[in-house]
Formats: sequence, structure tokens, C-alpha cells
Amino acid sequence: MSLSASILYNILLQFDISNKNSTIMHKNEVVNQMSSNSGKNLEDAPPKVGDTLVKLRQADGLSLDALSKRAGVSKSMLSQIERNQANPTVAVVWRLANALGVPISLLVDGNQPVAASIETLPSHATPSLRSRDGHCVLRILGPIELAGQFEWYELSVEPGGCLDSEAHEPASREHLTVLSGMLEVQSGSNITKIKVGETARYAADRPHYIKNVGKNAASALLVVIHNGGQ
Repeated sequence: MSLSASILYNILLQFDISNKNSTIMHKNEVVNQMSSNSGKNLEDAPPKVGDTLVKLRQADGLSLDALSKRAGVSKSMLSQIERNQANPTVAVVWRLANALGVPISLLVDGNQPVAASIETLPSHATPSLRSRDGHCVLRILGPIELAGQFEWYELSVEPGGCLDSEAHEPASREHLTVLSGMLEVQSGSNITKIKVGETARYAADRPHYIKNVGKNAASALLVVIHNGGQ
């Protein structure tokens, strides 16, 4: 089974520099300032998503192009939203909030108090992929905004199952920690076996596979770092 970040997260989507310029505020300062204005009367005008979006984007040191790629929203659409010439859909607001690492409520109403929160994802809502041979299952644990940079999965492999992957981007690496059973890992011409509690770290910018060579089902935590984490 060959997986790539673009293919993987296109499937998921179907479910559905602060120091560079002294005039740019850090994101935390933006959030705190917005929270301090919570007592203002908002009934005189609808909330302007664009104004908040500009502040948060600049606080992160992101260009329109960079945010467009991170959020999966077209540059022209972002420009219209920031100028308050377009009203984003709930799906677009969700993508932007995730890309900026802020609550959706902060984009919808920048003057709302922002309370610390912990986001939880129910087990049944965690997306998963099954290999073509049906013997491997990847539960996708990483958030969509990190696709193509850092990804982590819970991997389950039945006896004889093999997760076969093509080469990823240059300098990409994988880190595999066995939770149960025994797995065989091949990276290029190198092959090794790892058992419970052991971790294999290997180059993923060449053909590689993870195979269950034992008699029982195996599980592992798989972390993929693309482009050396760039």
C-alpha cells in the first residue's frame, strides 16, 4: 500500500515571523487584546472575520500564499475574506481556525472571550485507512494542518500483512514503535526486526515496508517526518 500526504489528506477532506517585523504582534498578544474587548456592544454591526483573520495571519508571520497552502483555501478567497468582501462558509472557517491554531469562535467573533480549552476527538470519529490487501489499518491521529510535515498513526497489522510504501520526499524519515507483536522493517536494502517496546528510525525517502512476520497481530505507533521537518 503506497501512501502520500497529499493523497491521504485529500481523502480526509472529502469527509467533511512574528519577529520579522517589530510592528507585527505575537498571536498570543492578538488573542489577549481581542479577549479584553469582550465587553463592547456587537449589535451595531456583524462581526468582521476579515479583520480578525488579518491580525492572526500577521501574528503568525504568514503570507496570504502560505496560509492558503496551510488551510487549503484559495488565495483569492482569502483576500476577499480579509477585505470583508466575502462571507466564508463554516467549512472554510474551520480550516482557517485549524491552520492558525485558534478556536473557531475567535474567527467568528474576534471580541469574544477566549477560554482555554482541550479539544478531544472520539475514537469513532478518528479516520482510518485500510491497505489494499486488507491486512493493515492506519488510524490517522495527526491533525490535518500538519499534513505533509508531521504525521502520526496507530498501525495495526495482521499476520502476514505488509504496509508497502514508495519513497517520500528527500530527507523524510519514519519512526516506528512496536506496541504489540513483532514487525519487520525494510528501508532500501536494510532490513531489521523489532519487538515490543523497541523503536526503529529509518529513511523514508526510498522504498520501504513494514511487515508482520509473527503469528499474532501486531500494533505500533508510526510517526512520519516529511522533508526533514521543514
